[in-house]
Amino acid sequence: MPISQCNSQSCSNACVADSDRPHESCGVFGIYAPSEQVARLTFFGLFALQHRGQESAGIAVSDGQRATLYKEMGLVTQVFNEDNLRPLAGHIAIGHTRYSTADSSRPVSAQPFLLESMLGPIAIAHNGNLVNTNELRQRLFQRGVGLTSWCDTEIMIQLLAGAQGSTWVDRIRDVMAISRGAYSLTLLTRDALYAVRDPWGFRPLCMGRLNGNGWVVASETCALQVLGVHDVQEVPPGAIVEITAEGATIHQGLPPAQRHLCVFEYIYFSRPDSVMDGQLIHQVRQQLGRELAREHPVDADLVMSIPDSATAAAIGYAHESGIPYNEGLMKNRYIGRTFIQPDDRLRKAGVALKFNTMPEILKGKRVVVVDDSIVRGNTSQPILDLVRKAGAREVHMRVSSPPIMHPCFMGVDMATYDELIAYHHSVPEIERLLGADSLGFLSLEGLMRAVDRPGNQFCLSCFVGEYPFDERMGGFARDCETVREGGR
Repeated sequence: MPISQCNSQSCSNACVADSDRPHESCGVFGIYAPSEQVARLTFFGLFALQHRGQESAGIAVSDGQRATLYKEMGLVTQVFNEDNLRPLAGHIAIGHTRYSTADSSRPVSAQPFLLESMLGPIAIAHNGNLVNTNELRQRLFQRGVGLTSWCDTEIMIQLLAGAQGSTWVDRIRDVMAISRGAYSLTLLTRDALYAVRDPWGFRPLCMGRLNGNGWVVASETCALQVLGVHDVQEVPPGAIVEITAEGATIHQGLPPAQRHLCVFEYIYFSRPDSVMDGQLIHQVRQQLGRELAREHPVDADLVMSIPDSATAAAIGYAHESGIPYNEGLMKNRYIGRTFIQPDDRLRKAGVALKFNTMPEILKGKRVVVVDDSIVRGNTSQPILDLVRKAGAREVHMRVSSPPIMHPCFMGVDMATYDELIAYHHSVPEIERLLGADSLGFLSLEGLMRAVDRPGNQFCLSCFVGEYPFDERMGGFARDCETVREGGR
């Protein structure tokens, strides 16, 4: 398709996720590789990042003269096929797989965004969330720029198109200076690829070499590994990486600020085989489980997880406690997201479709059920009911993160104060609501021991309610504060 056109049709197929876990906004990918089929490589990179977002997927490509774009609602494998990948010819590409937070799940907000500017075509893929979107929208309106969505990514590309500076590095730096919040970006122009990370480092971004003359950028190392990328390194907070025919150059966009990497990358978001800050995610999650077993021991016969993201923590709990690990739930990985149902009653009914129990393993056993987090509690309770109905004599729930008591405004769908079960109820109250024989959350101190990094390097706002910015997310922050004042 020519520039400024895309194919964005609704997809009726639901995707795989869980209503009682926090959800990440998206995954981003970028590649500069002459003589390679960059659209095809981007497809496989996005496939490796599918866990970060399942609502839409898109790829933009430049051949040095013009840029083309294809995007639709749905999973990566639903959106792309041989017929629509073939026209995406070029040597530079960016890709995106999305989970919506700042805007609803609809075709107009699918990414990448692509438009023409005075410096030629520009396309952008964004992971994160800006907290000063209202202010930035007003800037654009005052300049006479219209917008088609509430997506902060559209705001960023329009700001870039009209920013000050004679080069894209100058313009990116200009937009970074007025953007507050979380953003890890891949940008495509006619003849260059850019990777940009906010100075706080909220969301991950990494890069590496492909063969002898190519470069790849991605949200996680798992997407680099699948392509055989080497010399992998983290994109520093505040950096602009410019990749051209001359190679990769790292520019300082803004001075790095106090680091605020989202700690949920370790708990849930990132794929277990990704490496972050030199640590394999799977091993960190096992350590979360070990700390959980030390803090909340229980006499039991079996440790099991709510698959798949809590499996590593359950293995760690089993190793530390000496209680055997086994699978008690089998997950149907092809069932639709339970959270897209219109009400809680239907969400709870969907749990039985998503998980099958194995009574032969659970019958008569005292079972420890390990999960990575509890947000609303509306799927945890029916899952525990399934385990009990399968014949478990006792059901003890252990959670490998602290109670989530505050919303997130940095690109994670972490609900509102009104929805957060741990904001309105104590741990004993949650235990009774879930129908567990006992309930234990990992402490914040235990979490920090497990990740083995200083606490001041992480964003912990959802646990402690201390935010790095006064702005949060436009009117949404004020709505949350209103609920909070009338809460407990």
